Amino acid sequence: MIYLQLFFEFFKTGLFSVGGGMATLPFLYDMADKTGWFTSAQLADMIAVSESTPGPIGVNMATYVGFTTAGIWGGIIATLALITPSIIIIVIICYFLKSFRENKYVDAAFYGLRPASTGLIAAAGMTVVTITLIQIDLFKSTKNILDLFNWKSLILAVTIYILTNHVKQTKKLHPVFFIVSSAIIGILFGFAGL
Repeated sequence: MIYLQLFFEFFKTGLFSVGGGMATLPFLYDMADKTGWFTSAQLADMIAVSESTPGPIGVNMATYVGFTTAGIWGGIIATLALITPSIIIIVIICYFLKSFRENKYVDAAFYGLRPASTGLIAAAGMTVVTITLIQIDLFKSTKNILDLFNWKSLILAVTIYILTNHVKQTKKLHPVFFIVSSAIIGILFGFAGL
């Protein structure tokens, strides 16, 4: 039964998450709330692992969630379910390519999907920022404004932002450098359990 539920949830995600792998995140947050397979904090860890490994984030997330939920077969089923809608749609589009290419309604639909997918990605990004940088529960319990932010993570995020956008010598470094450096910093400065 878990395999069927995994397939249904990830098929639905693959069918409606237009805009790339980050667009799957709102569906995953909804899935976490609905199924209880993982928490928002675990999802943030999954995002970190999926972003750090080769391949599309959506597929990596499906594999990760499927595996943690139902083992190897769960990972395989979730991954296949996520990519199946895309394969079906691509086959249909290829079949009717000439009529789709010059159809003004199809063009208008894709143009309308751009802001929707941008909004989904922005919402997912804000959720990751909230989980990573803000400690609402700690602030509620202590009422200390300094406890509202996860200072280690905030300093790391600002540092990486500055290094990747404003420091000429580090702007052109490969993203892998920053991923590996962040992992090492997380280990050295005890980011676990925050």
